[in-house]
Amino acid sequence: MINFIYYIVVFKSVKVAIIITDELADKNILKQLMNSGFIKKNTLYDGEPVLEYENISIYQTRKISIFAEHIDVEIDADLFVFATRHKSSSMKPSLTCHAPGNWAEAEYGGEGKELCVAPANLLKQFYLSLKEKVKDDMIEVTLEATHHGPLLDKPCMFVEIGSSEKEWSNESYGRIIAESIVDVFTNYDFKCKSCFFIGGGHYNNYANKIMERTDYAVGHICPKFMLENLDETMLNQAINRCIPKSELVLLDWDGLGGEKHRLLEMLERLNIKFERVKRFLKQKEN
Repeated sequence: MINFIYYIVVFKSVKVAIIITDELADKNILKQLMNSGFIKKNTLYDGEPVLEYENISIYQTRKISIFAEHIDVEIDADLFVFATRHKSSSMKPSLTCHAPGNWAEAEYGGEGKELCVAPANLLKQFYLSLKEKVKDDMIEVTLEATHHGPLLDKPCMFVEIGSSEKEWSNESYGRIIAESIVDVFTNYDFKCKSCFFIGGGHYNNYANKIMERTDYAVGHICPKFMLENLDETMLNQAINRCIPKSELVLLDWDGLGGEKHRLLEMLERLNIKFERVKRFLKQKEN
C-alpha cells in the first residue's frame, strides 16, 4: 500500500515535473515546450539538463513512462505529468488524459490492484483546455479509464497524443499539448468537486460530459471490463486517492453489465453517495 499526502495548496507554489521519454510523441511535445520559454538549468537528470519555466520543470529520461516506478523519489516535485503517446488499434487521431493505476494484475507497469493519486481538478482543467484548443472535429479529445503504471506516491497524470506514428510526430498536436501544459500548470486557480466514475468503455462519453457540463471533476474511472475487480478495497482507493477526495460515485447504468446488483449492494452497505450518470446530467442541465 502506497503512502500519500493530499496537496491542498495554491497551485502556483507547487512544483510540477513533466516527464519526457525517448518516444516520438514525447520529443514532439518537448520541441513545442521549448518554444514557451523553458531554459536549461545546471542540474542533470539521466544525463540530460533539466529545463525550467516558472514552477514547471522538464525531466528527460531513458525510462519507459509506464515502468518509471517511484520516479517521485528521484525528482523533487509535487505533481508528475507524463507527456507521451497513446496507442490504439482504432488509429483515430486523439488527445487524451487520465490517471494511472491497476484494477487487477499489473501487466503494464505499477503494482497489481494499486491506484495512483489522481489530480481530478487538474485532469478537468487539462481536458477543458484541450477541448478549447482543438478546432478539428476529426480529433477526439477524451478521458481514458484508469490503467497501467507506473506507481507513484505523489499525484500524477498522463497527457497523450494518439493514436499512431502519424499523430505522434504531428507538430500541431504537440503544440496543443504543450500549450495546455503551460496554461494549466502555471495558472492554477480552479476549484471543483470530484467523483469516481464506474462502468462503460475505456473511453466514456458520459465521463467527458461530466467534465464539460458540471462542476464535478472525474478522477478515477473503472470500466466495465474491470468491474469484477472492484471490491471494497479498490472502491475505497478510488475515492480516497483523488484530489480533492471523491464525494460522489457516478454509475454508467447501462454499462455495468452483470456487476450491477453487486455494486449497488456494496455502495448502499458502505453508505456511499451515488447517482446514475444520465439522471445526474439531466438534473444539472435543468
